Amino acid sequence: MKTCPFFGVCGGCKYDVAASDYREKKLDLISDLPITGQPWWGVPATRRRADFAFADGAFGFYRNRSKNIVQITECPLLCPEINAVIPQLAAMPWGGAGACLVTLCDNGLDVAVTSSVPYFSSEFKRASENLPVIRVTWNGRVVMQKIQPTVNFAGHVVDYSPNAFLQPTIPSENAIRDMVIKEASGAHRVADLFCGLGNFTFALNADGFDISGIGIKRDLFVHPLTVGMLNQYDCVVMDPPRAGAYAQCRELVKSNVKRVIYVSCNPDSWRRDAGILSRGGFELKHLVPVDQFLGSVHWELFSVFIRNK
Repeated sequence: MKTCPFFGVCGGCKYDVAASDYREKKLDLISDLPITGQPWWGVPATRRRADFAFADGAFGFYRNRSKNIVQITECPLLCPEINAVIPQLAAMPWGGAGACLVTLCDNGLDVAVTSSVPYFSSEFKRASENLPVIRVTWNGRVVMQKIQPTVNFAGHVVDYSPNAFLQPTIPSENAIRDMVIKEASGAHRVADLFCGLGNFTFALNADGFDISGIGIKRDLFVHPLTVGMLNQYDCVVMDPPRAGAYAQCRELVKSNVKRVIYVSCNPDSWRRDAGILSRGGFELKHLVPVDQFLGSVHWELFSVFIRNK
């Protein structure tokens, strides 16, 4: 793989994935963590989600440390289906400024626009109908839809809603789910917190909880599962947003839960929450870094905590 021609200009990548010392530099970001297993390394051309920006008619990625937009032609990290549609998206009659999340679902591409302009134009609607995608939404409102976008989790087909959370690549999604299944083996009843569309829920036959998605609707930041609720479970799986699971961890240490499987996309909030769990009677058994955000400063962490008293 050659160095991307936009590397150093586009703000998407901090590290050159093609460099011989890429892994060494990326691992240095989490050198303080007690890693117990070999890191999982992703590969280019597998990313199924891309968050583009548009403003003043320009479409692409933000420049490094800037709100100016680099009008890219392709990205070596993206899957071929997304790269193929970039020229047509760039040629759309964009109005105002905003973000354009393009997601490769199992049955086609979904385009979700979030803009400071509340309404799309008739010109934009007409142009959307010529895109090789299955749905376009603008601030949650459907502009064009051919079929309902869907995704598959371990054989369970789920409707994909605009801007819903997905792991950035299918290989990393499968790898993390396999890790979770292995470590949850033997559990009698599992709670899947921040469950989203169900990447772990179906495979574990778990009770899912989240503010959106397939589970019981519950804002776990404001209303974490209480001790009484947690005591129904012997294993809890958590995959929260970048803010972490501070409030939920404070409840977990007061409960009878024996095992916590914590998947984190932010090592900083993970460090904080791991401290709460460790001081509250849990021991870190396993910690594996997952490089699913290739080129960026972001790491995914897979961790397992076991109650030690």
